Amino acid sequence: MPETVLCGVHLKNPVIAASGTFGFAAEYGQFFDVGRLGAVCTKGLTLRPRQGNSGVRVWETTGGILNSVGLQNPGIPAFLEQELPRMRTLGTVIIANVGGADQAEFVEGVRLLSDAEGIDIIELNISCPNVERGGATFSATCDSARAVVAAVRPVCHKPLMVKLSPDAEDIAVVARTCEEAGADALSLVNSFRGMAIDIRARRPVFDNVTAGLAGPCIKPIALRMVWEVTHAVHIPVVGIGGISTWEDAAEFLLAGAKAVGVGTATLVRPTAMLDIIDGLERFGAAALAPL
Repeated sequence: MPETVLCGVHLKNPVIAASGTFGFAAEYGQFFDVGRLGAVCTKGLTLRPRQGNSGVRVWETTGGILNSVGLQNPGIPAFLEQELPRMRTLGTVIIANVGGADQAEFVEGVRLLSDAEGIDIIELNISCPNVERGGATFSATCDSARAVVAAVRPVCHKPLMVKLSPDAEDIAVVARTCEEAGADALSLVNSFRGMAIDIRARRPVFDNVTAGLAGPCIKPIALRMVWEVTHAVHIPVVGIGGISTWEDAAEFLLAGAKAVGVGTATLVRPTAMLDIIDGLERFGAAALAPL
């Protein structure tokens, strides 16, 4: 299908491996040619290494999964040295997802990634808990979202895509705020907050009590939010949330998304994204023009 242009970056198609479910693409290379994808978004990266959360990390639920991985990653310096050189050989666009516990960590992380050769787009994950504000996410309010986007903008010399949380007070208003603060694109949504209880042990399944809900069960809500945001901003939007089939992806593109991110579906069927690419190509680009 015709290539997609996202913030001036040419993608061979609009299908992106979403952050958090694709690692650094090494494992999926055993199943298919990762170079067929429009782009690969890295596992969430932080300035320093993180071991992730203790206890149960993934729990199946009706129509989806709950996950409490906790941004486990080797840290940005190790990623740049050990993972990025291999990823540069994949033959597709590389998006680096970056998180942080406070504004200073975001700024330094973005600076390092922005200066690295081979990274095409920076995805700023403002769904991270903000330790400076008692653990609320950076995207929870317009003020905190504006502050972190404005802080990283001067050090980011590559397209800056901001990933929004569905827990925002008003996602369309937060989206406009990020655009005004300097975002070049937006991606949404991140996972929803949910929980599970072990009725036999009589306690929450997860050590952190709550976890991120993802998968087909969130698609209608994610689609609604993408529709709202694409009609509220003038910058491109990448739609994410429960996309499992090419028909799901087509809905997001019709809702106004420039591209789509696929996550949980690849855990169930590693080649799901290839099926989505093929299905969209058969459907035809003209039929995917936004409503």
